[in-house]
Amino acid sequence: MTTYDYAIIGAGIAGASLAAELGEAGASVLLLEAEDHPGYHSTGRSAAFWEECYGGPQLVPLTLASGAHLRDNGFLRPRGALYIGRAQDKAALDSFMDRFAGTGATIERIGREPIAARVAGLREKWTDAIWEPACADIDVARLHEHYLARANKAGTTLVCRSAVIQADRTGGAWSLECSNGNTYASCTLVNAAGAWADTIAELVGARPLGIQPLRRTVAQLRTDPAPLPDQPLVLDISGSFYFKPEAGRVWLSPHDEEPSAPCDAAPEELAVAQAIDRFQQVVDCNVVAVERKWAGLRSFAPDRLPVYGMDPQVEGLAWFAGQGGFGIQTSPAAARLAAQLLTGSPRDAVTEGIDAAIYSPGRFA
Repeated sequence: MTTYDYAIIGAGIAGASLAAELGEAGASVLLLEAEDHPGYHSTGRSAAFWEECYGGPQLVPLTLASGAHLRDNGFLRPRGALYIGRAQDKAALDSFMDRFAGTGATIERIGREPIAARVAGLREKWTDAIWEPACADIDVARLHEHYLARANKAGTTLVCRSAVIQADRTGGAWSLECSNGNTYASCTLVNAAGAWADTIAELVGARPLGIQPLRRTVAQLRTDPAPLPDQPLVLDISGSFYFKPEAGRVWLSPHDEEPSAPCDAAPEELAVAQAIDRFQQVVDCNVVAVERKWAGLRSFAPDRLPVYGMDPQVEGLAWFAGQGGFGIQTSPAAARLAAQLLTGSPRDAVTEGIDAAIYSPGRFA
């Protein structure tokens, strides 16, 4: 039986990007996916954008370090973002500006006139905003395929329909029994299982870290009038909605974070109705039809920061999980950093300014 250097559980954006980095560093990698194809859950359902402030100030270094790779390889489409508010939201807008001062994020405060010029039909009560010009849409499918192709070229073995059902470690290696009837061996096991990260931890005898899946709902609306194609991403400074144009339609979310068991997430009708109600309080237009609706799970550690590195208690177990909704926009730098932590390689130009200690699983020990 082949003993791989690394077996990664989960072939979404996390597992695929890490497999590419480890493979290109010369490691032998096994990538195990429980579903029929990679990216079925959160990765395949993301309305992702590269947004410098998303996830908070401690995520800005990962986001900025990922920007060049995403831009240079054509995965970004310029969009811009507006965090909008009303008169009563002044304190929240002031706090946002203060939190991100000095992080390197490019943001500026703007008033009613430039907001209305960017958002057609904006209602009068929305008078203040923070403008983030660098925000861009991410071509998630192409990015995911990019990582899978790099991993494949580097020799990664991808096996789908292979949920790990038993894991034992003896003699310095893991024996992994999978639902496809096969057993695999690896020196290091990487938990990149997204919403199932704590489930996998329990399976392999590790302490769960409290990584909680949260359901996020998105709906595609046909509106009259249709949105302007160059309209920015619009987010409520209080966190109750976001929307953006997509191929002549509006993609809209109530910014919900409903705790969920790990599952094949489905949208709730109430969440869709709440989103539409909030949207119509922002812009004056008619919602003609809800053409599509979907949901995905975004998984967070208790402090809402990602978890990268070796488990402090279980030998041969690594974490690459808890990446919330920012896993796609930070994937280039996050995967490079995690690969360096796992292999003991030195930092490079991408990761040299990132404090890995704040993402370590040891912080929960």
